[in-house]
Amino acid sequence: MAGRTAALAVAALAVMGLGAVARMQWPDSAPALDCAPEEVRMGADGVATCGAGLVPTGAQALALGRRLDLNTATEEELALLPGVGPSLARRLVEAREERGGFTSWEVVDDVPGVGAARLRTLQAAMSLGAPPDAGPVW
Repeated sequence: MAGRTAALAVAALAVMGLGAVARMQWPDSAPALDCAPEEVRMGADGVATCGAGLVPTGAQALALGRRLDLNTATEEELALLPGVGPSLARRLVEAREERGGFTSWEVVDDVPGVGAARLRTLQAAMSLGAPPDAGPVW
């Protein structure tokens, strides 16, 4: 019995030591890119870079921690958000098209199925840019 306890103690210490070594070698939380999130572009190879390339959209933007614009996001992009799904994404796009765009978060809250919790989710993951057909905001 004492031999088994000693073996378990040695195994536990080995696992803890391995964890400490892995922690020291784990990547730090510093950003991988040296530019502002708005300046991140996607290269032809699908790798995010600072500089030349395409502006990330949809799932790429979400993966990079960027916000999507609720007035320009596609139904497919909206459906990727937690708690939204395809049917609410469709209702949001239909409501946006009927109104010519969303002018405030209160208008978004009026869309059936949004509610307080989903509105907070949308506000956290999205921005509310000027409606596509709107002129300059004064």
